[in-house]
Amino acid sequence: MKVLIIDTMHPSILPLLEGAGYEVHYRPDITRTEILECVAEYEGLIIRSKTPIDRSLLAHAVKLRFVARAGAGLDNIDLDYLASHGIALHHASEGNRDAVAEHAVGMILMLFNKLGQADRQVRSGIWDREGNRGEELAGKTVGVIGYGNMGRAFVQRLRGFDVRILAYDKYLSGYGDQWVEEATFKRIQEEVDLLSIHVPLTDETRNFLTMEVLEGFRKPFYLVNTARGEVVSFDTLNEALSRNILKGALLDVLENERLNALSNAQRISFKRLTERTNVLFSPHVAGWTSESYVKINQVLVEKITGKWGASG
Repeated sequence: MKVLIIDTMHPSILPLLEGAGYEVHYRPDITRTEILECVAEYEGLIIRSKTPIDRSLLAHAVKLRFVARAGAGLDNIDLDYLASHGIALHHASEGNRDAVAEHAVGMILMLFNKLGQADRQVRSGIWDREGNRGEELAGKTVGVIGYGNMGRAFVQRLRGFDVRILAYDKYLSGYGDQWVEEATFKRIQEEVDLLSIHVPLTDETRNFLTMEVLEGFRKPFYLVNTARGEVVSFDTLNEALSRNILKGALLDVLENERLNALSNAQRISFKRLTERTNVLFSPHVAGWTSESYVKINQVLVEKITGKWGASG
């Protein structure tokens, strides 16, 4: 079976696939035009996020048997086309769930303890203990929206922090245990001190956190988003922060991550966010560790070869 890889991957992907008997063509610099010209030759397509895997591309892939996404997000793929043409879809959210969970906890601890500010001040010769008094995570109620791979890994990392955890997932039930309480979204709005988002980008979740939704929270809370930036807009974040509906925001993802291509309105709104001391950013790297780079390949190849179920 011939497989085309169109994005940069950890080099371990090649021996893993070749050892399973696949003929692999690794072309991370391939253009969309070149993909359209050659994709008809391949039974497998391995991607990250270079180009939309849409109907116009898939229509050329007449031999395609599977698409494999090296990561979690599927919003760049025409899922309906795959389903209607019997093309299998594999993705590797299990490969970077630990990285995402650790990153989310790290951002929380950094903001609560003012570590960024404290580091900058000490480097500048400022020794301000009172101005860097922190806040403890212990005793808080944490809400988790989305209880799949990422949400569960995040909850696992919180077990040692003496927090109460409420989780809401529209499409799951029966997942409550000694560590997490299954909750309605209304209960999340009533009780949380901190909310962490772990949902994919879909028509339902795009702009899910509107001002109307945020106004429904009973008390000010911290927001952590390591999922998809389009869940909440720049403008909504700014208004919620200005009105103290949000006490702070921890953002690994943004409404528009092409910072050199923001609209004028987005540029103004993003600048306002960057001027806030209670907002912490990272450049969509929550799942981007050296370890996850390798683990994603391992998970993906096990799924492609049908061995994932047997191994875990």
